[in-house]
Amino acid sequence: MSRAFVFPGQGAQTIGMGKALAAAYPAAKAVFDEVDDALGEPLSDLIWSGDPDVLTLTKNAQPALMATSLAGMRALEAEGVTMAAADYVAGHSLGEYSALAASGAISLSDTARLLRTRGSAMQEAVPVGVGAMAALLGLDFDTVVSLAAEAAHGQVCQAANDNDPGQVVVSGDKAAVERAIELAKTKGAKRAILLPVSAPFHCALMAPAADIMAQALAEVAIVSPALPLIANVLAEPVTDPDEIRQLLVAQVTGVVRWRETVSWLGAHGVTDIWEIGAGKALSGMVRRIERSIACRAVSTPEDVASAVQNFENSWAEE
Repeated sequence: MSRAFVFPGQGAQTIGMGKALAAAYPAAKAVFDEVDDALGEPLSDLIWSGDPDVLTLTKNAQPALMATSLAGMRALEAEGVTMAAADYVAGHSLGEYSALAASGAISLSDTARLLRTRGSAMQEAVPVGVGAMAALLGLDFDTVVSLAAEAAHGQVCQAANDNDPGQVVVSGDKAAVERAIELAKTKGAKRAILLPVSAPFHCALMAPAADIMAQALAEVAIVSPALPLIANVLAEPVTDPDEIRQLLVAQVTGVVRWRETVSWLGAHGVTDIWEIGAGKALSGMVRRIERSIACRAVSTPEDVASAVQNFENSWAEE
């Protein structure tokens, strides 16, 4: 059995995420403590008992989701399931940082600070209300790329997230995204809806944030991850620290190629994907992309126990 560990992106955040893991596993609690120390504020209080609207702010959601993912990974490690149990790691957008932290490429503290910088820079790159994102359901990626170009009218409108065969997200100037929604309806989209996000991620409007991240990443130590990372913007494995650094910068304005990432994993023998962190969004996407891949979400102590049992059973069978 070949396995990949994957880590969720923004939108999966909920108040209380990771709290049960922290209560059950000292190693998971230590993750939240270290992130609090790195940021110089009690982010864990916000995660576990704060205002959902404040948690959803990009500068908070990004390090919070990473902390929750790493807490899940530390809980698994406490039960004997280490990175050696997988062959690849990947993450959706900010989840790529979680994957790199989990696989030892970037320290936890540096990852927390990078994500605070990334979240703030992405939020500040475009004034609130100027940009937008929309999910187009029922159209393939190539159709959406063409549709977005048609909707641009001199503004920015780009395919931002290629999530699965029936879900592509567009991003850009609000008026252009609204034109894309109307065009999508004429081209047979099942649904076309504006997303409740605070900025237009993964498009050219994020160029100022990419510049900030280039500077921030240049000052951080990155080493080769314990496992190959299937990078968002390539949908192919990378291990070289300098290439990882460059791809993290490109990721800010680039397409999240999740459909191709999962297809690559399936084509290279992965039969089992564990989504480590908040929610089950990636598991749903995986099932729609590669039905042959078994998925499990790991976000609670009960999930950890089930995953460990699954791992032990598969190891015994081998």
